[in-house]
Amino acid sequence: MKKNLMILALGLAAVMPAKAQWNSWNTSSTISGVFGAINHSIESAERKKAMEIQAQEKAQYEQSFKDAMQSAKDYEGGEYWEDALAKYEEAARLNCNYGYTDQLQISRKISELYVKAGRTEEGPSILNNDKVTLADYSKYRYVRENPVYVNKKTTNTKILRVCCSDTETRLELEVVAGGVNGGWNVKGQAYIKGNKGGKKQLVGVENIVMAPASIKIPWPGQKLRFALIFEPLPEEAKEFDFIEPSTFWQFKDIKCK
Repeated sequence: MKKNLMILALGLAAVMPAKAQWNSWNTSSTISGVFGAINHSIESAERKKAMEIQAQEKAQYEQSFKDAMQSAKDYEGGEYWEDALAKYEEAARLNCNYGYTDQLQISRKISELYVKAGRTEEGPSILNNDKVTLADYSKYRYVRENPVYVNKKTTNTKILRVCCSDTETRLELEVVAGGVNGGWNVKGQAYIKGNKGGKKQLVGVENIVMAPASIKIPWPGQKLRFALIFEPLPEEAKEFDFIEPSTFWQFKDIKCK
């Protein structure tokens, strides 16, 4: 098909100058349009072929997915947590590729089994809250749960807690993974800026790493909770912004009082 379209394009180019009013701009524009149509046709054919291959693979692996899910449930029923976890992850890999069922349900099951299998250190999900949530917040002047703020960009991150003291400003956040093995980090240039004072630099992190290193979240729907520690805001500050330059973390007017 590509060869036939090329011949057609060359044929059009050969006959087009026959009209007296025709000029070089008309010729190049028309040839460009013809080749654009050729490329579009080729891309459409390639997309169609890729979709056909995807559909064939989905049908091919569907039974493997069902077998993995059934084995996972059987192992779970027998309280063989490690084996159940391995089978759910096998099913998750296939499901992320081909979409047999709701991935969030499988991700939640995997997160539960991290606990039952005693592998919470390996699961960067809501399970590792103990790395982020403090036992005692009494050292802070103000602690605000689920603060009000303006999220300036679409994001799957939310602020859970703001803590202000004379020595630091602590932000506790939660991010929900949208893909497989997504990497998460924070740039050293991240800062907060109060309504009563200038920029306050990032001085520490908990349960997340500084770029360019990253923490991997294995499965869509799993959650990572982490804390960012900044220089202290002035005592009179009532709200502030949290900005990580050139990213979707653009939170404005975070209420800290």
